[in-house]
Amino acid sequence: MAIQRQSLREQIETEIMNRVGAGEFDMGESINEVTLSADLGVSRTPLREALISLAQQGVITRVSGKGFRWAPISERDFTEAVQIIAALECLALDLSPASELFAIAPKILSLANSFTATEAPAHEVDSHDDTFHELLTSKCPNRRLLETIASHKVALRRYEKFFVSATDRIERAASEHSAIAQALINEDLPAARAALSANWLNSTSRIAKALANKESAKIAS
Repeated sequence: MAIQRQSLREQIETEIMNRVGAGEFDMGESINEVTLSADLGVSRTPLREALISLAQQGVITRVSGKGFRWAPISERDFTEAVQIIAALECLALDLSPASELFAIAPKILSLANSFTATEAPAHEVDSHDDTFHELLTSKCPNRRLLETIASHKVALRRYEKFFVSATDRIERAASEHSAIAQALINEDLPAARAALSANWLNSTSRIAKALANKESAKIAS
């Protein structure tokens, strides 16, 4: 028997975000809790708990005396979130002992070279990217910084679901991960830092292109 590791609130959050990714909701519109709870087949209490959690993550906004509303989302919001994560991960790299980074450089390069697709389903790209960046920052001794990065990435994935569903294929520059790893192999920390920043900042244009393709497909249909 499969063991369910998610709480009911978390299951509701996941389902809501899957539907957001599928474009079922109009961003900026009010949320009818009665209708949504009936549609999801859950009671109002766990639904409200999920909505409060999503509000804390910036996915929806809570309007005093008026319930919840889908938070407007834009490419600019996504770009600003990426800029923050890029800066934080570069700081994590700066704080990591150079000798420890160089020691794991071959493992980082091997991981980079294990996924060289230039286009893949969004969930596969997300999974690989998370694993790669977690290894890259694993030697940072500042645990609070790593926790901050992790929390921002959760929010970033929420943003991405507005733009790209799990089944959409998105472009990726596989060479960017290899460039980061190769710089560490060469014990060139400034080059690794520059490549890491570029990897994050370049992702905004790829997500924007995926969004444009998705919108074009909607218009065509």
